[in-house]
Amino acid sequence: MNQTLITDYKFILIDENEIPFIEGTSMKVVELVTSIHANGWSPEELHFQYPHLSMSQIYSALAYYWEHKQEIDADVQRRFEYAEKLRLETGISPFVKRLRREEVIES
Repeated sequence: MNQTLITDYKFILIDENEIPFIEGTSMKVVELVTSIHANGWSPEELHFQYPHLSMSQIYSALAYYWEHKQEIDADVQRRFEYAEKLRLETGISPFVKRLRREEVIES
């Protein structure tokens, strides 16, 4: 059974895997934070990019992040390391090989 925990932050819940997410959406707080780190987006830009989120939801998620920064930053790092591991294990895709062979992209 899926169990959700309520936090002290309006709009922020914790799922059964202890991952904070924005209530009424599938958006995880870590995904919002990753968008900020990767793109340097402001809260207003986040709202533009994710119009299904209200500014209140965004600011609540950011408040949650700043109160749990160490934990969420560690989650970001774990996700990056996992993605990098998969990238190294899978190697170059056949599509990229073909594009390189056809000199559409550089080696």
